[in-house]
Amino acid sequence: MSKTLTNQQKKDWAKLLFMQGELQIQQIAAKVDVSRVTLSRWIKEGNWEILRAAITTTREEQVRNLYMQIAEYNKAIAARPDKYATSSEADAINKLSSAINKMEGEYGIADIISVSKQMLFWLRKRDPEKAIELSYFFDEFVKERLR
Repeated sequence: MSKTLTNQQKKDWAKLLFMQGELQIQQIAAKVDVSRVTLSRWIKEGNWEILRAAITTTREEQVRNLYMQIAEYNKAIAARPDKYATSSEADAINKLSSAINKMEGEYGIADIISVSKQMLFWLRKRDPEKAIELSYFFDEFVKERLR
């Protein structure tokens, strides 16, 4: 096992640590042996903040929020004397319903990232270099799904 990591390996390791959300940026930078400025640049360029947020928002929470939005539309419509949706309300309800159907029918990015994170955590205990290598592939897979 090589003691010197490449920059890509350091970046992958830093990303893994960042996604876990247990360490401060300064701690991650020290652990990976890069400057805080370099780590901050990686976080910004790779949109790591958005990816980490996706981990914390589950698909079920997103679907529940969409249902709540539909319920609010229905509540507002029911409170009116005519009890009919406007065309813009009907359109919004239709779009929300479509989003729910899509989210309930496939795995979301948050699910993929959650499984990836669990797998990398498990693998890191057994083979840290493989975990770093595999994190690169998980990252590429997630980026592809986001396109």
